[in-house]
Amino acid sequence: MKSQIKSYIRFLASSLVLTMGATGCDYLDVVPPETADIPDTMKDKQDALEFLYSCYATTEEMQGFGSLGAHESSTDEFVCPQAWGRTGQVAAWDQLSATYSSNHAYFRLPWNDTYSALGQVNLFDQILNSTTPKEVTAADRKRWMAEVKFLRAYYHFRLLECYGPIPIIDHYYDTSVSKDEFPGRSHFDYCVNTIVNWLDEAAAALPATVETSEIGRATSTICKALKGRVLLYAASPLWNGSFPNTSWRNTNYETPGYGHELVSTQYSREKWERARKACQEALEFALGAGGRSFYTLEAAEVQRQSEDVPLPDIPGVDDDFKRKVMKVRYANNTTEPEGNREVIWSVIPKPDTYIFWQADMYPHNIGTSNSGGQYGGVTALAPCLYTVEHFYTRNGVLPEDDPELPRSNWLESAGYNGRTDIINLNDKREPRFYANLSFDGDEYSSLIKNGAPLIIDTKSSAEQGYNPTRYVWDNNVTGYYTKKWTQPNINWRPDGSLNARMIGVRLIHLSELYLNLAECEEALGNTQAALAALNEVRSHNFVRDITTADFSMMSLRDWIRNERFIELWGEGHRYYDLRRWMTAPQMLKSGAREGLNALSKVDPTFEEFNVRTKVSQPFSWSDRMYLLPVPSSEIYSNPQLIQAPGY
Repeated sequence: MKSQIKSYIRFLASSLVLTMGATGCDYLDVVPPETADIPDTMKDKQDALEFLYSCYATTEEMQGFGSLGAHESSTDEFVCPQAWGRTGQVAAWDQLSATYSSNHAYFRLPWNDTYSALGQVNLFDQILNSTTPKEVTAADRKRWMAEVKFLRAYYHFRLLECYGPIPIIDHYYDTSVSKDEFPGRSHFDYCVNTIVNWLDEAAAALPATVETSEIGRATSTICKALKGRVLLYAASPLWNGSFPNTSWRNTNYETPGYGHELVSTQYSREKWERARKACQEALEFALGAGGRSFYTLEAAEVQRQSEDVPLPDIPGVDDDFKRKVMKVRYANNTTEPEGNREVIWSVIPKPDTYIFWQADMYPHNIGTSNSGGQYGGVTALAPCLYTVEHFYTRNGVLPEDDPELPRSNWLESAGYNGRTDIINLNDKREPRFYANLSFDGDEYSSLIKNGAPLIIDTKSSAEQGYNPTRYVWDNNVTGYYTKKWTQPNINWRPDGSLNARMIGVRLIHLSELYLNLAECEEALGNTQAALAALNEVRSHNFVRDITTADFSMMSLRDWIRNERFIELWGEGHRYYDLRRWMTAPQMLKSGAREGLNALSKVDPTFEEFNVRTKVSQPFSWSDRMYLLPVPSSEIYSNPQLIQAPGY
């Protein structure tokens, strides 16, 4: 994203449109009634564009896993230190309540901020419909109105996936509106249909692609991709006849055509057929008019060589394999102008967000800004053993199904000369494993240590290991580290400076479209079509194709779900996937998260460290966790609105 989209971030600081007033409900709370000059925000084209860009602002606060502490980080992908106590951990411990709040924008539950964003969108829509800004053409107006519909659909969907049935806010509400006019929750299927209709209307008027300077603005390709995701979620078990609380219904508010009902209690194959059609259309459109394609090994090599980044030091593999690892790393950390056309929609985060992803794995002398001149940084984003055990081996299967990796030897040294810290479980794995995760004895990145490679040492308190004095907050919990979003050329210098550049957070990319389609095809019994879509993603990552013969290890459904876990790891999908599949009670229950023995002793031996250990945090699951709680202030203010079950 270049200057135009970035300008909306600057616009937020001064725009009177974002001045919040006081109405009965936060989701109708947009602008104070005494503000008389709102139309002046649309007096000419530049003002109108800045207003429009401000409507996109909340998308960059909806990054899922990218925010480290948001509710989407509460899954079995990784664990943070208990001392952090952020929203994701509170969610994982089943301690969220209707009165929970966080002062950090990235860690807040999305209800208030998202409904405020909808108020912003609807206000733009109203003003544009009633004014004619100077220099605005009919084509401008048509595109902007379509962008408004897209953003309205997107924000409603984000609320829908978090809260289930939600109030539909399809126009600007004056601040004088009576509380009796506040809408309540609409039936889930009604919400889905409304969102899909907006996306269809927006897609019909938006371009398939945008110029580099406009990356981040809505396109018809994004609309179709999001429509596929919306309908996939709606077809999934949670919302397709299996919602656990069948008695949950409105008391006062009625949805047109549905009455007081909020969820469907009957399974519908038609929902899967509708989702399959949308996912197929989204994929075909993305590959065609959308100009999307998978990032290539050749493009990655051009980027790597232009940045003078050496191949990684991975014992036991040849240079061809190392290039494949780097291709995966660059696919996660390059932009469209750099040859990466697999991203369908990305947004630029706030300026300091990327710092969290560049794991500061060694001490820096940066004066007195940190105690003792040491900067521990975020070594604490710790993948669980479930993650480690569900990336594939070099043979394209789970470690437990690979005879080259007998379970009895997993935690023993792989025996590499000079790298004996590497255990068998971390050896002979697929490229994504080495591109996304790091571990004891691994080369984290080749230039990060002031232009030199950094080899992880999780057993040394002087390096990355447990040190309660140096790492008060950031001690690693599992003995594994995240490097998915670490740019391959990153160079963190002793003075604390680094050469990181802003890379858009991927909200939708091509792999998801293939995996969405594969899931639909499998649900409808179309085995070969499901395999074809699944294998496109595997082939893209240099993992062998799956055939029906592999169903002896896992069902096709589990192959698809596991591929989704790997390919979308760390992108915020897991939170919603486990819920919509209704597997969360098993996967997120107490005692389910494990790591190595990373916190029991300072400077442990190899044998003391490499022990399977349950993470000592109060993880829990109850069925109320399928949905987030609506803020209690909203329930008190709106007689039409009811709380989610269990809160």
